[in-house]
Amino acid sequence: MTPQEAERARLTRSAAIASISVALLLAGMKIWAVWQTDSTAMLGSLADTSLDLIASIATLVGVWVAARPADANHRFGHGKAEALAAMFQVVLIALSAFGLAIRAIQQWIEGGRVASADEGIVVSVIAIAATFALLAWQRHVIARSNSIAIATDHLHYKSDLYLNAAVIAALVMDRYLHVAGSDPFFGLAIALWLGWGAWRAAGEAIDHLMDKEWPEEKRQEFLDVLAKHPELRGVHDLRTRNSGARDFVQFHAAVDGNMTVAEAHRVMDELEEKIEAEFPGVEVLIHPDPEGLVNEEGVAAEELLPGAKD
Repeated sequence: MTPQEAERARLTRSAAIASISVALLLAGMKIWAVWQTDSTAMLGSLADTSLDLIASIATLVGVWVAARPADANHRFGHGKAEALAAMFQVVLIALSAFGLAIRAIQQWIEGGRVASADEGIVVSVIAIAATFALLAWQRHVIARSNSIAIATDHLHYKSDLYLNAAVIAALVMDRYLHVAGSDPFFGLAIALWLGWGAWRAAGEAIDHLMDKEWPEEKRQEFLDVLAKHPELRGVHDLRTRNSGARDFVQFHAAVDGNMTVAEAHRVMDELEEKIEAEFPGVEVLIHPDPEGLVNEEGVAAEELLPGAKD
């Protein structure tokens, strides 16, 4: 494991452990608050925090597995463990949202009211303060590690800010302003918010699991780096993907057909050095081709790298 990979593993584990600690604290307080208030909105907040706890544990397992180096059975490493952990979190969020929506609709029909508000408001304020601190650390870790599992966990806790604010609004409106139906209304709104968050998180995790290509602008930046080499005549069959925080690239590089094998190998080494300088940590596989070779789609390599001969 390289020093960079070791540092990434340390950061992602610390973020996951911080998430578990915050979730344990908040879950204990919200159990007490639900018992005191009988609020559907607070119950929804408790359900979300409980799932956050389970999801954070899954995140810890995911980043721990993802940090393991490549082995004989996993030549490309274990990075996709993070995407699997993210999908597990998505399933939990979706189930929580569905159950909360059913509970809110039932309370709306029955016309139930909260029994108390002060306890729920105090717990929600503490939850907001703790969540702010956790989010700040997660943002630092995500910026340094680009971890999809931590990013998905970050989404949970970011939504918790709105969720806890909604709980406070629901308790105040129901208990003090006597607005009928406010508690189940906010409970249903929280359920819809959770469902939307699950949908967005699922898209990114699926992209990683399905080896989606890099964004077009990142692919173009990569080609621009290659085009700076004076002896490279073109590129074709460029393929890119991500696995956790690792980037993988493979492509065919066209060079002068009169080059010796040793000369072509030198060009490939120089290309790898340029790529490493601009895209640190990326794993590259390059296949040299003689200039003018036509690929399977009938396109000459040099046509795909404008300006390579300049």
